[in-house]
Amino acid sequence: MIRVSTAHRVGLLAILVANGIGQAAAAIAAAVVVESAFSQLGQPQTIGSVAQVAASLLGVATIAAALRGRERIDAERLGQSYCHDLRMHLVDRLTAMSPRSLHLRSTGATALRFVGDLTAIRNWVSLGLARLAVAGTMITGTLAALALIDRRLSVAVGAACVLGGVGAIAQGPALRRASHEARRRRARLAGRVTEAINAVGAIHANNAVDRERRRIRRGSERLRNAMIDRAKRLGRLQAIAEATTSAATASLLVVALATGLGGPQVAAAMTVVGLLVPQLRGLARVQEYRQHRNVAVDAIGRFVDRPTMLTPPTDPRPLPDGPGELALRNVSIGPVADVSATLHAGQTVALVGPNGAGKTTLLAAIARLVDVDGGSIELDGVDLAHVTFSDAHTAVGISAPDLPLMRGSLRRNLTYRRRDASDTEIDHVIDLCDLRPLIAALPAGVDHRISESGSNLSSGQRQRLMLARAILGRPRLLLLDEADANLDATSASVVDRVIEAHHGSCIIVTHRAERAAAADLIWHVDNGQLIEHGPSCDLLRPGTRTAALFGFDESTDGCAA
Repeated sequence: MIRVSTAHRVGLLAILVANGIGQAAAAIAAAVVVESAFSQLGQPQTIGSVAQVAASLLGVATIAAALRGRERIDAERLGQSYCHDLRMHLVDRLTAMSPRSLHLRSTGATALRFVGDLTAIRNWVSLGLARLAVAGTMITGTLAALALIDRRLSVAVGAACVLGGVGAIAQGPALRRASHEARRRRARLAGRVTEAINAVGAIHANNAVDRERRRIRRGSERLRNAMIDRAKRLGRLQAIAEATTSAATASLLVVALATGLGGPQVAAAMTVVGLLVPQLRGLARVQEYRQHRNVAVDAIGRFVDRPTMLTPPTDPRPLPDGPGELALRNVSIGPVADVSATLHAGQTVALVGPNGAGKTTLLAAIARLVDVDGGSIELDGVDLAHVTFSDAHTAVGISAPDLPLMRGSLRRNLTYRRRDASDTEIDHVIDLCDLRPLIAALPAGVDHRISESGSNLSSGQRQRLMLARAILGRPRLLLLDEADANLDATSASVVDRVIEAHHGSCIIVTHRAERAAAADLIWHVDNGQLIEHGPSCDLLRPGTRTAALFGFDESTDGCAA
């Protein structure tokens, strides 16, 4: 979490306190005018004297209204200033978070941090903290004004305010529990709805429409019950606020009758209490905003405290130009352990192995998307853990299924890796990845809008566009994770052209024997271990575990095949 008390926000709080002093002065002025007017009742009045009283009351009311309007603006500035800083803090944490850690929560629950939780915090700062600054100052000032009329009036009204505040504070724990439950139910429902939106095709294909509807219905009913329970707690707070204002008025009248105060003094005191009523009601909601904020802060704290994806280098060094020579030295990351191998400049490696062997994890570590647990990954003689993220990600291009397209234009997705790419380079990549027919068929060409994750494109179109994104900028090391998995035989030749045209090194994760045979080297990973590595023809000959992986028996030469 970040601090509320920056210099700018402290200044806004000071302005709000000054606003409260102004509102208290306006209340005192109104009381003085009312007392003066009531003291002249029964006496002959001129039009001028009546107009003077009316003008005075109108002036005080105008000033009070202007101060209330200004209070709302300054309070919103305070809340939005804090929420903007907190939002960007969350974005920084989100973009530095491990995908595995992030996916422990649903997309809907994560999105709730940026919508519901930030709204709750903004309400606390704008409508809670700001209200305390203004209302607390005004109530103190008006109670002092009552003391000038009669000290006993100030004590009576102040006692009612204190009792109301104690009652509101006592509701805090129960309200917090109810708010926490409501938020938990809302997050779960948001996650279920988000999942249903993303998987609507699978729901229909598996005849699960009624099942998912019942699931969402149960979640909606639980959210409804939680929100009603929270409303009960809030109703009690509102009742306490109304009781406090009524008690303040009643206390004032009782003291006035008991002490025999004159009519003008009573009228002035009633004016002050009348102006206090909105402040007292606003203060009652402060407890509501505070408890909602506490629940939101707990949730955001759990989000922020998750393990991050990348550890920035403490003393970053530049990554010099190089041909793309890669060296893995005893690399361990997640399920992958003690992997050592070398890829020389200009070579292509086929990274093979069964599903779950650790291929994608190893590729993510090479792409500097996760930190290694041990060992080092060196590109052109420099440990990637010691260079800036920008240098590492500029030098390494990657296309993988878990790096989806972004919502926006086709041009935005194509140039997402290199926004400064020239038109000549963009045209070259478009032709290399066979995107020209796709662009010609789209109504808006390169400005055609791509849906989230590229859902309005075919799987092959998405694959070619992700491939083009990865190679734009001529990275010295190209990583392709199942780049030809969704391409037909004709479209798969795009991958061949890309690899052939690439001047640096390349690692391609594949389950295709012909792709492995075409590579210079094969790295065979199984159960997190690099069990075989070497020239592709050597590893595809009979008797090797790699040949067996592709189903070649003792009589079949996989390299020749």
